[in-house]
Amino acid sequence: MANYGRHDPETGLPLRVLDFLKSLDTIVEAAVSEKVDMVIFAGDAYKDRSPAPTFQREWGRRIMRLSQAKIPTLLLIGNHDISPSVGRAHALQEFKTLRVPYVRVLDQPCFLKPEDLWGLPIQVIGMPWIARSGLMAATGETNSSEAFSRIEGNIGELIEGWVEEADPSLPIILTAHASIEGAKFGGERLVMLGNDLVLSGSLVKNPRFSYVAMGHIHKPQDVNEGQQPPVVYPGSIERVDFGEAKEERFFVIVEIEKGKDTKVNWIQLKGVRKFIDRRTVLRSSENVNEALKEALPGPQEMSGAIVRLSVEYPREWDALIDETALRKYAEDVFEFHLVKRPQSESRVRIAEGQVVSSLSPLDLLSQYFDAAKVKDPDDLLNLAQGILSEDTLDS
Repeated sequence: MANYGRHDPETGLPLRVLDFLKSLDTIVEAAVSEKVDMVIFAGDAYKDRSPAPTFQREWGRRIMRLSQAKIPTLLLIGNHDISPSVGRAHALQEFKTLRVPYVRVLDQPCFLKPEDLWGLPIQVIGMPWIARSGLMAATGETNSSEAFSRIEGNIGELIEGWVEEADPSLPIILTAHASIEGAKFGGERLVMLGNDLVLSGSLVKNPRFSYVAMGHIHKPQDVNEGQQPPVVYPGSIERVDFGEAKEERFFVIVEIEKGKDTKVNWIQLKGVRKFIDRRTVLRSSENVNEALKEALPGPQEMSGAIVRLSVEYPREWDALIDETALRKYAEDVFEFHLVKRPQSESRVRIAEGQVVSSLSPLDLLSQYFDAAKVKDPDDLLNLAQGILSEDTLDS
């Protein structure tokens, strides 16, 4: 995602894209150095299904590194990777079309056995983001709304049927791009597209599974924490928005052995760009800009971060906020967002027992200045008195 910041002058890539590539490089290097048996990517490579060719090139370089290292790699299709139109190519289509060695694209529900997985002693049930065309192709149903509704309602039966079919002597991994009943959403809800497919907790926690590798939700979590099988959302590899400001980023290396508990090693990604989100309410019209600076961390803590300051204040204080000075204070940040939320004062009400017709214009103006907490109103009242006097003489 390239929703913040500038471009790198050397590569021409958005600096935020380089952030994601840095994390991806860390993961690929770990896979190669640890000599893992398999890599599972659980969907959403890009923000949408039409990524810029340069983004595709950079993603492809990392996947080809795994291919050249002869590491079997499964690429699950997520909701951001596909078009809602039937028959259109998805964002990872070229890996399937070109039959890249040791790379398999899972764009339809499937049950993979060792002969489908380069001889690895493992079985994988793949459940990409469910689209009408993919589900119809997997089940052989005719393309009708009635059939689709019926099959979608029984998708659990499809997975359970494959579990029953599986070789009991080999571990089973379920990988899916979907929501799970009871999972916690992070702040990425705004960038998710379409309606969620929700898998039941009992379905994914089936003890026949050795591990459940999930994509779609950005918040890192084990939905079956402390129990077997682990049901893991590793989360996004970079912070996407301010809703993820307080969350660390991870990838996982999992050790699976038939007859033993699966071990999940959470590995924190270092150097992930910080998001800092601060809010404040102005209580006084004095030293406004100093108060706003105090609401922010120090310049050193903000250096290189994406920073947002949301401020509430009476509408009439708007001119007191020096945005240029604030941006100067935050000049070392990656990107600075000042969100102004001017508040309209409630309507000024006269004291109980008073009648508007009994008050002079100056009396009403004086009450307004008091309610608005205008500093030194006497000069303004004197000026108003002079204007009213001139108007009386003219008439």
